[in-house]
Amino acid sequence: MPAPPFGGVIGRKASESKPDFPRAVTAPKDAPNVLLILTDDTGFGASSTYGGPIPTPNLERVHQNGLCYNGFHTTALCSPTRAALLTGRNHHSVGFGNISEFATGYPGYDSILPKSAGTIGNILVNNGYNTSWFGKNHLIPDWLESPDGPFDQWAGGLGFEYFYGFLGGDTDNWHPALFENTKPVLPPAGDPNYILIHDMGDRAINWIRTQHAVAPDKPFLMYFAPGNGHAPHHASKDWIAKFKGKFDQGWDKQREETLANQKKLGIVPADTVLTPRPKDIPAWDSLNADQQKVYARMMEVYAAAVAQSDYEIGRVIDSLAESGQLDNTLVIYIEGDNGASGEGTLEGTTNELGGNLVGESLAFKVSMMDALGSDRTYNHYPVGWAHAMDTPFQWTKQVASHFGGTRNGMCLSWPKRIAARGEIRSQFHHVIDIAPTILEATGLQAPLILNGVTQMPLEGVSMSYTFGDAKAPTRHTTQYFEIAANRGLYDDGWIASTTPLRPPWVVSGAEPDPDDFPWELYNVANDFSQSKDLAKENPKKLADLQARFLIEAARHNVLPIDSSFADRANPAIRPSFNVGRTDFTYYPGMVRIPEGNAPDIKNKSFRIDADIDIPQGGADGVLVTQGGRFGGWGLLVLDGKPMFAYAYSNQDGDKYPDQKKTKTRISGGERLAPGKHAISFDFAYDGGGIGKGGRGTLTVDGKKVAEGRIENTAPFRFSLDESFDVGEDTGTPVIDEYDARMPFKFTGTLAKVQVKLGADQLSPQRRGELERLKRDFAMRAQ
Repeated sequence: MPAPPFGGVIGRKASESKPDFPRAVTAPKDAPNVLLILTDDTGFGASSTYGGPIPTPNLERVHQNGLCYNGFHTTALCSPTRAALLTGRNHHSVGFGNISEFATGYPGYDSILPKSAGTIGNILVNNGYNTSWFGKNHLIPDWLESPDGPFDQWAGGLGFEYFYGFLGGDTDNWHPALFENTKPVLPPAGDPNYILIHDMGDRAINWIRTQHAVAPDKPFLMYFAPGNGHAPHHASKDWIAKFKGKFDQGWDKQREETLANQKKLGIVPADTVLTPRPKDIPAWDSLNADQQKVYARMMEVYAAAVAQSDYEIGRVIDSLAESGQLDNTLVIYIEGDNGASGEGTLEGTTNELGGNLVGESLAFKVSMMDALGSDRTYNHYPVGWAHAMDTPFQWTKQVASHFGGTRNGMCLSWPKRIAARGEIRSQFHHVIDIAPTILEATGLQAPLILNGVTQMPLEGVSMSYTFGDAKAPTRHTTQYFEIAANRGLYDDGWIASTTPLRPPWVVSGAEPDPDDFPWELYNVANDFSQSKDLAKENPKKLADLQARFLIEAARHNVLPIDSSFADRANPAIRPSFNVGRTDFTYYPGMVRIPEGNAPDIKNKSFRIDADIDIPQGGADGVLVTQGGRFGGWGLLVLDGKPMFAYAYSNQDGDKYPDQKKTKTRISGGERLAPGKHAISFDFAYDGGGIGKGGRGTLTVDGKKVAEGRIENTAPFRFSLDESFDVGEDTGTPVIDEYDARMPFKFTGTLAKVQVKLGADQLSPQRRGELERLKRDFAMRAQ
């Protein structure tokens, strides 16, 4: 943007001159504030506003002040929806064909938002708006989440002047991995009442108040993105207590009740059919008493998490009303970035990563019932509940071919401009339509050039035409869908959908050929829930939509279509500052280094050396750690003795004979004497594949003080949110012995930590794929 011309007069002397300051860019007159709310993993049939069992009075408040949409769609997965939301372009068009942790290096899947796809934040901040972002990010490439940058893919680079939240797909709400802008921050230690969603509410309210007090005439964009509906399902005890016994009837009856409520509310047509439960999901009445008891409790906790999130959103809306700003605020409240998540498996889990790897006995889950929702669990409910939360549709999150994965509730209000109150709109719309809607509401146009870069056209359409006309014809007439080879093509009331060959609760294993996916056909203009497959009755229509899908796929970088899922989590297939390195040196204070940038000790032998100095009174604390309670490792000094601790999962102790013990402690028997010491841990990997065990040896000053066997090791990731920390532990403890002393900063002197990696265990296929991706990334970076 060129500098404005000087409007004053410059003479020979000041007395002959007239000053003039450059004019600041200002927003259009009467431009509204924008409060953009996106919750996580909450299906179409979850909230009470959409007939579900979870009370969401503040979503309903937005509805009663404006409009509610029953034909609004997302992409079926977290990062892709968020990329589409902020850019107004399809997720593959901007590199987010999957979540950032699963990037594979093709143009539609590299998880790098191109500068040619400026976000709504970039546009509004350049046109006189203040901008902020609270909560979940999940749009930074996995290998760029380090606090060392570069930061162009962080919130600030995407046009948001202030960011407070977490970077990855989820976080422990009791011990969140928080960043303020680009600086890692720790939540208050020792506060038993701390929970992230309340902290976010407080911070957002303070930002609104400060912005309004300092510049009351300057509009703002706030993006408020809680992670509560996503695992781990964490909620305060008083919120969990509100739902005791509310789900004892089970998921089958819940689906029937929800559909009846939806029809009564007019959210779905009166002739909507309840689609059948997938055969793999057990009938509620077929479960034994302990299963029903545990699964009902898991749903109670999920409901509490969603309801508590809605309450905090209400506090933010209250702050706008109190300051007199709500009337001219466009509030867009999207209930879920995809359908409810079936990734908790058929049985649910107390640990979404490690629990799926090691398995959890029913007896263990019963023992953990009272801990569900607390910091002792990283819990996720069984898929039966996810399916119920997507009533009346088939399938869940991940399944982009069906509305169970892609149709979400969305309400909006703007009292100053939208006259309707409490009405429903049924036009077909998609998350890419939100950015164009905001632009039209603010009186701004999508720029042809933004920050010196020619822009891609917006691919969504504004929804403003629906504000005053419930019967206006749909303007978003065609939309493709694709996630992990689950595909769909909507066109003018019809949708062609592939049949999933890998259910979303099975995240690894066979990778079916995309050409083997059968196709289904639905006339959703007359069949709201996709209940009647017309593929055999109308093969010509199906063939037409299949062909059109390929056209859309080629246009929007969907190719190559890839059915793999969890195998994409292997960090070895993505760029990294650490590729080729085997020796690393770190110093105290280096914390929040993400897994994608940390030394990758998985599937190989390794050695850790720490040079320390113990004072006369002794010392304790973490020397180096990665991950935490639910998967991770740490070299530490505990009660004056050196120790290496390893957590394959969160299960500990020998209470249940049928339950695998997943935590290992290899500890020296004597306290460290005052003075300098070299603490070393050597791990000799068994080899023979991924996730195998090995033997660890702990030495002090070259003398062996302990050794032990670690039977199982993490094959792909330790955690989705915890980090690599030196000299302290910024997340959860690997073992509970130092939980009360977190962040357990080392009280002696730590000079440095060195990590040396042995040979990797990559197959020739994986190694070749890694080399190809490295070359592709280097070419694209030029």
